[in-house]
Amino acid sequence: MKKVEIFTDGACSGNPGPGGWGAILRYCGREKKISGGTAETTNNRMELTGVIKALQQLKEPCCVIITSDSRYVCDAIGKGWAKKWKQNGWRKADKKPALNSDLWEKLLDLLKIHDVTFKWIKGHAGYPENELCDRMAVAESQKYKDT
Repeated sequence: MKKVEIFTDGACSGNPGPGGWGAILRYCGREKKISGGTAETTNNRMELTGVIKALQQLKEPCCVIITSDSRYVCDAIGKGWAKKWKQNGWRKADKKPALNSDLWEKLLDLLKIHDVTFKWIKGHAGYPENELCDRMAVAESQKYKDT
């Protein structure tokens, strides 16, 4: 399988509010940058969307390392929470509804296709790819201010 690195970040001005996401895909020394946003969203939705949109770019099953500063995304997958939420009808251990089930469903489906490892890093700590993804996400969110 091809080895792909993906870096993602999400941003939201207000929570909820206008938001954006950015992602960098790296394969064999080449990079592709993608980003997007929406007028009314949350930071967690943008973090998830960045990961989903990046994985959707892959045209065949790949071995992927996703680097993100989102504990929400990395822990929910790495600790198996998202799979448990789905098994429990999108309910968390405390019986409250799991938020963003529509996006978790998409992500879990994509994870069946690819061999994915999530790597958490501290945000705003000088990681160049994370800083670039953050700038892309913020720029996308700014497009929806005052709309």
